[in-house]
Amino acid sequence: MKSNELKQIRFDRRLDVLEMVWNAKAGHIGGSMSCIDILVCLYYQCMDIEKIHMNASDRDRFILSKGHCAEALYAILAGQGFIQKETLKTFAAFDSILAEHPTRKVAGVEAATGALGHGLSMGVGMALALKADKSPAKVYVLMGDGEQAEGSVWEAAMSAAKYKLNNLIAIIDRNRLQISGSTEEVMPLDCLKDKYIAFGWDCRVCNGHDMDALIQALSQPSNNKPIIIIAETIKGYGSPIMEGKIDWHHLIPTEHEYEQIKADLIALKGRG
Repeated sequence: MKSNELKQIRFDRRLDVLEMVWNAKAGHIGGSMSCIDILVCLYYQCMDIEKIHMNASDRDRFILSKGHCAEALYAILAGQGFIQKETLKTFAAFDSILAEHPTRKVAGVEAATGALGHGLSMGVGMALALKADKSPAKVYVLMGDGEQAEGSVWEAAMSAAKYKLNNLIAIIDRNRLQISGSTEEVMPLDCLKDKYIAFGWDCRVCNGHDMDALIQALSQPSNNKPIIIIAETIKGYGSPIMEGKIDWHHLIPTEHEYEQIKADLIALKGRG
């Protein structure tokens, strides 16, 4: 798919997220907006979606470790035909399959997530199993930067390097904000790239809102090393109302804010 098509899709999916959060009066809109571009590149460019639809044994796997941003994943899954678009209207409603954290009740979801720090460990297990089966499939794990403070992340990082899991690609949504404040105030991550290199990973840094840069980082192979991509993003990307503001971790917009955010996203989509 061409880069300009992906750029249009990413704003359609952001509009989906806005509608879900507005209708449900629930969700984590800031982090969902910062990671949408990453998800679009994965689901519209990098992964073999047909094999995922068929639940083939050699399908690529994706784990949303930052499970609180489930609405972003649901928007993508609806866009790729895993669930009906109408189902998005039930997000966070009683008895809906679209809970505020993803579960395997939803077609296309590999693992229930949301307990931060667990996604990479699951990804290591899946990648090991695929290696043992000599499968060409890859495992993708999307983490938040706040969860890098979890010890289980670094245990998994050591294991991935030990077993030379070059079929494992982890991405960090590096928006520098978490629920309790700036990541650099809560638990400094200023040498994150050096940490992963020291742990034996092939580390790449790119603009997480640049589709071409993301695709390049995701598509380059690695020699016997797991890959980590530090995607530099902006929390709440798409509207000045939200961008870079900690309150929008899970703030629900007022009617005026909803209309303004929607107008901002439509304008941004028009500019490509």
